[in-house]
Amino acid sequence: MIDISGKEVLSRMAVASGFIRLDPSTVNEIRNHTVKKGDVLEVARTAGILAVKKTPELIPYCHHVPVESVNIDFSVKDEGIEARCRVMAHYRTGVEMEALSGVSVALLSIWDMVKYLEKDGTGNYPSTRITNILVEIKEKRNDKSQVSPL
Repeated sequence: MIDISGKEVLSRMAVASGFIRLDPSTVNEIRNHTVKKGDVLEVARTAGILAVKKTPELIPYCHHVPVESVNIDFSVKDEGIEARCRVMAHYRTGVEMEALSGVSVALLSIWDMVKYLEKDGTGNYPSTRITNILVEIKEKRNDKSQVSPL
């Protein structure tokens, strides 16, 4: 791991986002809370939060960052779901990998919960896609109150 012992402890914040393309009928099942496995967005939110907490176990060279806040929000669109994960901490290194882990696992959880609706006759997923995963914002500040809202 990189030696961060000489770096200053600052307020760190990162927002990552991504999108899962789904069939419109699947999106309607999510909206109507009729997916067999349960509340898709609440389970995805919980899975994303757990992923943020476990990031250094998943990515070998990540430091164990003392995460102070995680928010995962969803925007349901006719063609799929956009997820955004915001992570905050006071530490010597950033939290963008935690935000990326959170949004990725949230989207993977959505896929897992609706895969029975997305499969074609051969058991494949011809149109389901996770796309556009990126870090939208990465900030470090001396004053936590100056960090941008989600």
